[in-house]
Formats: sequence, structure tokens, C-alpha cells
Amino acid sequence: MAEKYSMKDDLFNAKKVNKIALEIETVYKGFKRVAFEDEVISKFPELELKERIFHIKDMFKKYLPDDYIVATNILLDALPQELDADKNDDDFGDFIYSPYSEYVAEFGCTKEHLDFSLLALKEMTKRFSIEFSIRDFINNFPKESYKMLCECSLSDNYHQRRVASEGLRVKLPWAKKIEIDYHDNFPILENLYFDKTRYVTRSVANHLNDISKIDAPLVLETLKRWKSSNKQDKKEIEFIINHALRTLIKEGSKDALAFLGFSVNPKIEIKNFNIKKTEVVIGEAVEFDFEIVGKKDEGLIVDYILHFQTKSRKLSPKVHKIKKLSIKSEESIKIVKKHLFKVNMTTRKFYSGMHKVELQINGKSYGSLEFTLS
Repeated sequence: MAEKYSMKDDLFNAKKVNKIALEIETVYKGFKRVAFEDEVISKFPELELKERIFHIKDMFKKYLPDDYIVATNILLDALPQELDADKNDDDFGDFIYSPYSEYVAEFGCTKEHLDFSLLALKEMTKRFSIEFSIRDFINNFPKESYKMLCECSLSDNYHQRRVASEGLRVKLPWAKKIEIDYHDNFPILENLYFDKTRYVTRSVANHLNDISKIDAPLVLETLKRWKSSNKQDKKEIEFIINHALRTLIKEGSKDALAFLGFSVNPKIEIKNFNIKKTEVVIGEAVEFDFEIVGKKDEGLIVDYILHFQTKSRKLSPKVHKIKKLSIKSEESIKIVKKHLFKVNMTTRKFYSGMHKVELQINGKSYGSLEFTLS
């Protein structure tokens, strides 16, 4: 049997620790490299991914000079070359450098070291995003942090431009909450929405998707204005719009659907909605199919909602995408879909009992069927 993949071991392991230790030793001759590596790695078996980041950060404190400025300069001097500036997307860098910015956030988020720390973060984000670390500074020094992120939004380096958006996201996953007025983020987003790098525009779209959960009218108004400005490539502004409105579309927002050109009451008929097996075991998939019959030419956003059983024996809905499609009058389209209930999922705990799968098209429900998970 193949060994189960471990993200924490892939991102943080002895080889990666040796890599940064050798880089630090090159610029800091007093570095006790072997002791550092041994103490870092010895704790890994009992630590999860984020705990390993914080552990390495703590080891920097132990094995680097006590003086924060001196220690941080060592980390800066030890950084590898900047990430490839010719790439366009998915260039997160190596997670082994994430403890560097956590060190700055832990020991340099002070009035005394503020200017130096913000400059250090701007340099570090060219190797691995400082989107999590900057949030300590946003909470404690909002004015100075906004100024730094605004500068990043105008940078020639797309990693700095991306973090200007990503660091300020009001609902950034797995990140510390920040106490901000989301309206203040828009001047920065205005600098970024016509960026030519997908890595940046995806962050802008995610940022707007966050805000849409708080203030949908503002997001729709902003997207309409951006689209009419013609500053962004047509294909890319469509990507931003669709990605930014994904939550509103899942919720069946009439305004969002109308903006995208979809009817909230499409002229269609659903036939032969069936579940293949009504008894499903964890590790198997629930499989269902249905037919869509067009009564006129329509654009459709086809989703399904899985209503999961919870510990309290209530159903919790989660919307999943199937596809966007166009259907003509009198045309019939059959769709077959499987949803796998993976064993040992880390993002959801399954509970046995009755579940439901519901069809949703253009935000409107077209019926549901029950099945039992055991």
C-alpha cells in the first residue's frame, strides 16, 4: 500500500531544515547549525504544520543573536534569490521560509522596530508570502501598515502587489482576524484590479468575495465600474467577476445572477432525478444523475447542495459546483455526478444518518433526494 501523503512532512522536513540552516551558516559564522537542526527536527513528529512554523521561529530566537535587528538582518542576508519574476501564477514559494516573517511579527511588531520590520517583511514576501504575519502589524499599527501595503500595491514585484490585497482580506482563511474597516481597502484594490498577473487578480477576486459576505451591493457596484473602465483585459475581468461573485451565486443572489446575465427563473424542466444507491458507506461516493430540458435558450449555473448530517443531528448545507452551460429550446442535457466521502478527511467530520442531495440551478432549488451515510 502506498504511503499516505503528509503535507506537513512534505513542507517541513530534515532536508528543508538543513537547507535554511546552511544558508544561515553562510552569513552567520557563529551559528550552531547542527544543534539548530537537531533541535528543530526532534520536535517535528509531535507538531502539526503551523506548529512547525512557530517552532522554527522559536529556534531562530534561541540560536540567533539576542539583538532583534542583528538577528533579522542575518535572516534577510540568508534569504535565497527572489522568486521568478517571469511566472504569472501559483508561485507561493517554499513554506520553509514562512517562519522568517513569523519571527518578525513575534519580536519586531513594536514602535521601536516598526519601520525596520515593515521593510523586512517587504523583502521576505518575495520568497514566501507574509500575508499572515502582516496582520499583527495591521492590528497594532494600522496607519503605517496601510502605507506599506499601498506601496506594495504599486511595486514592480508581483509578490509584493499580491500581498497588498491578500494581507488585508477580511476573511483570510486560517489567518488571525484583523480589526479594519473594509472600505479602507478599496484604494489598494483600485491599484490592483487591472494587474496583468493572475496571482494578483485572483487575490483581488478573493478579497471581493470576502467582502460580498458583508456588503454585496458594494461589491457589485465595484465590479460594474471596473468592467466599464476597460482597464483590464476582457477575459481577465470576467475571471475576476466570476470568482468574486461565487459565494453570491451559490446563495442565489438575484442581483449577482442578473449581472452575470443569468435568469433567476430559467425556463427549464428537470427530469429523471435519481440517486444510484440510497445506502452509502464512508469511502464510497453518492452518485446521482438528472436531465435538464430547455424550454428556451438559457444560460445555466448548475450546482448541487449536499446536506450533511451533524453531531447535533441537524442538516448542514454545502453548495458544490457542477458546471456552467448553455441549453437551447427543446434540448435535453443529461448530467451524472459523483461525490466521494473520503476517509479521514481533515476538513470535515462525517456523521452517519440521513443526508440529502439537492439540485440548484441559477440559485433556484429543483428538488432533493435523501440517502443514508454509514
